Amino acid sequence: MIPYAKAHACGNDFLIITDEDAAGFDKAQLAIRLCERNTGIGADGIEFFTWTGPMAGKIQLFNADGSVAEISGNGTRCVAAWMAEEVDAQVGDVLMVETDAGVRGCTLKEFRDREMDGPTWLVTTDMDVPEFEEQTVELADGTEIDGVFVSMGNPHFVILVDSLEEKEDLRQGATVEQMDFSIGERSWQDVGEEICFHPDFPEQTNVEFVRVLGGRGGVVDQVALRIFERGVGPTTSSGTGTSATATAMIGVYGAGSPLDVVAPGGAQMVEWAGEGENLFLTGPATLICRGEAW
Repeated sequence: MIPYAKAHACGNDFLIITDEDAAGFDKAQLAIRLCERNTGIGADGIEFFTWTGPMAGKIQLFNADGSVAEISGNGTRCVAAWMAEEVDAQVGDVLMVETDAGVRGCTLKEFRDREMDGPTWLVTTDMDVPEFEEQTVELADGTEIDGVFVSMGNPHFVILVDSLEEKEDLRQGATVEQMDFSIGERSWQDVGEEICFHPDFPEQTNVEFVRVLGGRGGVVDQVALRIFERGVGPTTSSGTGTSATATAMIGVYGAGSPLDVVAPGGAQMVEWAGEGENLFLTGPATLICRGEAW
C-alpha cells in the first residue's frame, strides 16, 4: 500500500507521496495510474517528497501523463500546506521547498480551518526572477500568434487575447468560463494544444490565454486566465502560469503590481517590481484527504 495525501490550489490538484513510500515503483507509471480520473485517485500530478530539514523538503513533479515538470507553483504551494500540517507550522513560518527549478520559499500568511472545504493555508511563494521576451509563433495554417515567452523555471507562452482597450468586468457577473478566449475561428484549447507541441518549443510549453478585466487610473489591475498545461491539457489553475501571465502583463503590457489573476479555479495575486526582481505569488492551498493506494 502507498500512503498519500491529496491537496488542491484553486482546483489544480496534486497527490503528495514520499520518496520512501514510492520506493520500488516506477514513478512515471505510478503517476499515470494514480492520476487517472476514472480508474485512479485523480490528480493533475504527483509531487514526490523527501524531508531535507525540520522545515525543508525536496520535491519532484510527475504530470498526469508521466512526464517530469521542473516546477508547479500550485503544486509547490500544496506541498507547503502539507508540510505545515506535518510539522505543526504557524502563521509567519517559512517552509523551504526545493524543486527541479530551484528552491522556493513559502511563507504561511493565514490559516483557514474550513469545516466544509478542509484545512486551507494562504501561502506567499517566492517564485524567483522570471525571464521573458516577446515572441511570434506561426501555426500550421500560417496564422501568426504574438505572445510573450516566459521562463518561471518552466516554459510558458502567454497570449493577450484582447486589446488593452477591450475590457470585461468579472465583478459585473461574467465568469471566466463564460468569456471568449478563442483565436479567430479556433478555440483556445485547440490553439493551446498546437502551441504546446510546436517545433519552436522542443521541450513543449505551457500556454496561457489572457483577457483584461479592468483597472484603476488607466492601469490594469485584474486579468482573466485560461491555461493549456504541458503534460495535463486544459486545467483550472496554474501557479507558474499565473506568475508567467503577470510577468507578461506587467513587463510588456504595463499592468500594475499587485495584479489579480483570475482563473476558473479562483484568483491569485502576484506582486512583482519588474525585470531582474523576484516575483511573489499568493494563493490558497487546501488539504483534501489522506489515504492509501494499491
